[in-house]
Amino acid sequence: MKLEFHGHDERYTVEQSLLNLFPGELPVYEPIQPGDESWAVVSCREEAGRLLVTTDLCYLGGNTAAFHAASLSGTDYDREGQRRHAIGACFFQAYQSLTGNMPPWGMLTGVRPDKLVTEALTAGKTPGAAREVLEKIYYVTPRRAALALETGTAAFEAAKGLGPRDIAVYIGIPFCPTRCAYCSFVSQSVEKSFSLVDPYVDALAAEIEAGGRMARETGLNVRAMYMGGGTPTTLTAPQLDRVLTAFEMAFGPALDGCGEITVEAGRPDTITAEKLAVLKAHGVHRISVNPQTMEENVLRAIGRRHSPGDIEEAMELAAKCDFPHVNMDLIAGLPEDTAEGFYRSLERCLAFGTDNVTVHTLALKKGSRILLEGLTIPGPEAVGEMLDYAEPALRNVGYAPYYLYRQKYMSGSFENIGWTRPGGECLYNIYIMSELCSILSFGAGGSTKMVDPARRLIQRRFNPKFPKEYTERPDKLRSNQADFAAFYAR
Repeated sequence: MKLEFHGHDERYTVEQSLLNLFPGELPVYEPIQPGDESWAVVSCREEAGRLLVTTDLCYLGGNTAAFHAASLSGTDYDREGQRRHAIGACFFQAYQSLTGNMPPWGMLTGVRPDKLVTEALTAGKTPGAAREVLEKIYYVTPRRAALALETGTAAFEAAKGLGPRDIAVYIGIPFCPTRCAYCSFVSQSVEKSFSLVDPYVDALAAEIEAGGRMARETGLNVRAMYMGGGTPTTLTAPQLDRVLTAFEMAFGPALDGCGEITVEAGRPDTITAEKLAVLKAHGVHRISVNPQTMEENVLRAIGRRHSPGDIEEAMELAAKCDFPHVNMDLIAGLPEDTAEGFYRSLERCLAFGTDNVTVHTLALKKGSRILLEGLTIPGPEAVGEMLDYAEPALRNVGYAPYYLYRQKYMSGSFENIGWTRPGGECLYNIYIMSELCSILSFGAGGSTKMVDPARRLIQRRFNPKFPKEYTERPDKLRSNQADFAAFYAR
């Protein structure tokens, strides 16, 4: 879509709105010519302390215009935010006028829509007023606003239990048995990179040992640890034992307040009784067994080698170990799936009695096999049916939403939601999605996030992406940890 701006240069705001509202359209900055079928002219001017915005929109032969006025007040920072919102709102209103569509999350384009609720509650607003912010200012549908109120409230309550030197830890294992069709993460197939695993574990243990020493010296407290991937259980039982031992030894007293250790067991074809015994021996509180679907044909379509029967066997092994919490992931919108198939998958997961179920919406990621090979996927209407079934089905047996997030290019512009029975919340998920505390990340592709909620300050540091590069760049790892310590020395 060709874009033309007058009186401003808010490219990012309009581009994000474009990508969110018109999937497949990309911004083009060329002169609009007679006969062009896809363009927008967004203009604004200030007049007597007010911002007046107009959007002229043409899309596939249809034309419309929208007008939005907003007051400008406060600091330069405040006024900048007001300007961005007004421009985004005007573009959204033009889209809605032209298409008649009501996206579930309105004009919101970010990953954390419920963060607005948490901020409103923290500022002393009532739950009703917090919900109204979403519906009236950001055009979120009542149903999604209600969901965000629940998850935003969960984050508000979780924040009360955090001190200024409380952090969470992430340990990344970037290996999988095979690459799923929907995946674009930097992960290596173990079959193709077996020789990388041992050196990777060596480098990871060394990074954890240094990071734990830094955390102790800096006076930090670990409240939650999450080992993800990839698939952590692609490691052997001795390798898992080494990583978890390194974590315990390195952080020592900093773990006294750590009430949650989570490991993504993930693929059922990587789960063995020996590996689960190692996790149990190290006091792991929560594991994830992630079928994504219980439909045989869908498993084949996404490149999984295991069967629904393998998932059942993995859940039986987990039950024998008696982990306090078990999570299962499902994805709505996978290739070859149908609304009926998704219903069956959810019902089979609920039959296991797990206290956590995460319902993801398929995100069409660049570099995934779905896009590269043009695999057939359910349309937005079918995905909506899946999610419409999931919510009442989960609520009827005692689950409630406790965290949610969105991604770019999600089918139907929906969301991912973590559902739990009372007392089964994964605090790490709340901490990271609501940006409540710093996350110290270890491993290839690790993204360390330094958070100071009081100053509304967030800084990031990134580890090398690929396992081989990671093992060869200890200098980068040391630099990231030094920056983390300096952040808390202020």
